[in-house]
Amino acid sequence: MPQITVEYSAELGEAFDRRAFALAVHRTVGPLVSAEVAAFKTRFRAIEESVIGDGSPAAMIHIRVGLLTGRSVELKQEVGRVGIDLARDHLKPVEGLPTQVTLEVYDMDREQYQKLVI
Repeated sequence: MPQITVEYSAELGEAFDRRAFALAVHRTVGPLVSAEVAAFKTRFRAIEESVIGDGSPAAMIHIRVGLLTGRSVELKQEVGRVGIDLARDHLKPVEGLPTQVTLEVYDMDREQYQKLVI
């Protein structure tokens, strides 16, 4: 059930180990939110162009983690801390390119969420 979308500056393509990051998130967050690894879905989107702050060279990674409603604020904050730490662990610094990593955890309506496995 966890739905994860990761947007990242294209300049980080070689520096951000996306597959290893996703697998680490699935393994680490699964027990926190009582979800099996097989239920996780992570997708990545390269950002071709962005402007951060005053327009100086910079890159970004933004992670959105969707969880079914009913999780406590404290649990969502823990998921956020874990996700940020894992992103840092899977990102090699790029000289001259400061990178901002942000993460938000949002609620997916439990009554409206549907899933089909074929």
